[in-house]
Amino acid sequence: MIVKSTDIKNNFGKYIKLLEDEDIIITKNGAPVAKIVKQTEWEDLGRISEQAAEYASKGKKMTYEEFVEFCRKSDDRYEYIDGKAYMIVSPKITHQQVVGNLFILLYAWFKGKKCRPYLSPFEVTLKKNDKNINVVQPDLLVICDPENRDEKDKYTGVPALVIEVLSESSRSLDLVKKLDLYMQACIQEYWVVDYFEKEAILYGFKDNDIAYMKVFSKDDVLASCIFENLALKLEDIFA
Repeated sequence: MIVKSTDIKNNFGKYIKLLEDEDIIITKNGAPVAKIVKQTEWEDLGRISEQAAEYASKGKKMTYEEFVEFCRKSDDRYEYIDGKAYMIVSPKITHQQVVGNLFILLYAWFKGKKCRPYLSPFEVTLKKNDKNINVVQPDLLVICDPENRDEKDKYTGVPALVIEVLSESSRSLDLVKKLDLYMQACIQEYWVVDYFEKEAILYGFKDNDIAYMKVFSKDDVLASCIFENLALKLEDIFA
């Protein structure tokens, strides 16, 4: 399938679903510039633990219970998506600067409100369905249901807004696997912030699909669609 780059931007969720049938070649100004292929079950999108790699080599998935036990014995941090463990690599300085800027801006805006922003490490358990449990640690998130916590003060709800700041090691994971997870786990809004391109992509979800997508760049103001009047200047985010 051959698709224009503008069509990919405007209908990303639609084309992700079509990957089940065939690969997608992206064109710009009539010339092919990229190719999107379906991820094979155990294709590596990031560094994974030796134990998880062993499961992969045998063609088996790591269960949620096995993942929990593995993390209990490990000093490293991992995320768990669709039965696969991904090691969280230490971020670089620019990545942390952008995360810090976002948190300061969000903290000031949400001050005095019920919803509050939080920084990673902040573990969130999300379900695509009863048999597909996932564990992620977004760079930032906003929760509006703080009452949803267990006896150990661990959050058990679903964030309203999730933000991932892209890095070289997480780009594919954030733009594909996590996009699909957040879409199916009842997240309302997902921001992908790209400091390499100095842009941000806003996804809004409804009925397990992408309801809208907006791209912000240069002098734009990143405006949320679920929090009225929440608008952040990109120049402040990337300052």
